[in-house]
Amino acid sequence: MTTAHHATREPAPPGYTDHKPDHLDRLHKIEGQTRGITRMVADDRYCIDVLTQISAITHALQQVALSLLDDHIRHCVTAATRADPVRAEEKLDELTLALRRMLRL
Repeated sequence: MTTAHHATREPAPPGYTDHKPDHLDRLHKIEGQTRGITRMVADDRYCIDVLTQISAITHALQQVALSLLDDHIRHCVTAATRADPVRAEEKLDELTLALRRMLRL
C-alpha cells in the first residue's frame, strides 16, 4: 500500500541523467559490435579474431558500467549522505552489492 506522500512524489531522476546521451552512444556502438561478431561467426571467421572482438566488447561494457557506477556514487550516494544517515547506509550497502556483482565476489 502506498501512502499519499509516495503516490504524489515524483521519482528522482537516475544519477546518470546528465550523461545519458554518452551512455546511449556507447551502448549503441556495443550493440553494433555484437551484431558484427554474429556476422563473423556466421561467416566462419578465424577464432582469434572473434575472441578479440568479444574482448573489445567486454571492455566497452565494463567502461559503461564504471561510468554508471561513478554517476551513481556522485549523484545517488552523495545525495543520500547529505540528506539522511539511514538512507546513506542503504545506498552504501547497495553500492557494495553492485561492486560485488561487477567483481563477481
